[in-house]
Amino acid sequence: MSLWTSLEPASVTVDPGSRATVRLRVRNTGDVVDEYRFEPVGAVAPWTVVEPQTLRLFPGTTGTVELTFTPPRTPDAAAGPNPYAVRITPTEHPEAVTVPEGNLTITPFTEVRAELVPPTVKGRFKGRPRLAIDNIGNTKLTASLSGSDNGDRLSYELQPANVQIEPGRAVFVNTTLRPRQIIWFGSKEEQRYSLAVRRSGAQALEVEGTFVQRGFLPRWLATALSLTLALAIAFVMIWLAYKPRVVTSANEKLAEAGVSTLAPSPSAEPSAPALVPTPTAPAVVEAPAVTPTPQSGGGGDGGGSESKAPAKPKQETAADAVNKLAARSDGRHICYRAYIEDKGWQDPVCDGAIAGTTGKNLAIKALNIATARTGGVTGNAAHVDGGWLTGDKWSKATDGVNMWMGSSKPAVAVMEGFTIKTLEGSVCQNAHVKDRGWLGNGCTKAADWIYGGSPMEQKLQLEAVRFTV
Repeated sequence: MSLWTSLEPASVTVDPGSRATVRLRVRNTGDVVDEYRFEPVGAVAPWTVVEPQTLRLFPGTTGTVELTFTPPRTPDAAAGPNPYAVRITPTEHPEAVTVPEGNLTITPFTEVRAELVPPTVKGRFKGRPRLAIDNIGNTKLTASLSGSDNGDRLSYELQPANVQIEPGRAVFVNTTLRPRQIIWFGSKEEQRYSLAVRRSGAQALEVEGTFVQRGFLPRWLATALSLTLALAIAFVMIWLAYKPRVVTSANEKLAEAGVSTLAPSPSAEPSAPALVPTPTAPAVVEAPAVTPTPQSGGGGDGGGSESKAPAKPKQETAADAVNKLAARSDGRHICYRAYIEDKGWQDPVCDGAIAGTTGKNLAIKALNIATARTGGVTGNAAHVDGGWLTGDKWSKATDGVNMWMGSSKPAVAVMEGFTIKTLEGSVCQNAHVKDRGWLGNGCTKAADWIYGGSPMEQKLQLEAVRFTV
């Protein structure tokens, strides 16, 4: 071998978001002038810069290059030791490749983001918001959850009450709010509350929301019931106080017949009693007999249809998910799912959750998106080695209807990016691209469009997406 190398130092520590520098000394131990090319390799190669990239040395001379490491402050920069290497290729003897190795230790950092979806819920007996927790640090997050409000007017049920979240992942916590006192009559009342994400040795992260408690019966109905009850009581009292006079014509009829109502004297002869006609009993009319009609579908010798095997359950789409979410909560929503290469369609997720995969080298081929209360959504897909699949023709759909972009056909290349917009309000997106990680959150102006993914000239596959409205 005609080359000697030395890393100074061989091990270095760096904080995410900052930089560290290592010197690589190279000596030409051969007997000819040679030029050496330097190329970083390994997991930290995307964050490594070598200057200069080539070095020309005379026999017996020594040169120096600098390796600069700039790991990003994202979950992709995993905490702990990360080996790195530099491939050195001599021009005169390209087969004599040298690969000196070192160790880069990335310090851990913790960063948590939490959001209530939706921030305002309404109900008479309970409300059901969801707490979205994102771990955007580079270490596993362990936290407990709790709720509180002024006056202790609400009770809280959180499932799960404790979470463990891997770097770059998110979880949704289902929360049930129940008022301790029910408003039977009257208008609605607003109650501010907060949900806290508590970590050991760190200050709790609190997210505030509003629970609008509705009355069980509206005020006008209470007034109507009170008025009806007062009228009923007044009617009963008037009925009891009024005593109608009953007048009989029996005495007049007896006088006309010559019969006295007084007792007869002893000397008087008893007169023949007057004949009083016997009233005729009213005729009883019997109701006609009803012959029972036999019910259909009963037993007997009739033939029935044969049972069939149950149909395979239909896979839930983005429209199914957003319509369910819109039915139980107010506000704007967006649900979406991804078609993963060689894996198929994932289950839909909503409002900022991750669709797709990270760190698995699996590409997205198609997206299924649906919105609620945005006036509709429209978009288009860009494919690696294919450009815009449908040209200037965008896919579009109204609220609650599926919008599709991309293609799951084997002959169509995977996606490298997309454009999207909603007809009302803005939409935000974040794209995860191969070898680049998350590119950062970007939002549209009202009714405008935005592009997500890698620059089209780089031809890097799209691996995961997040959307919010």
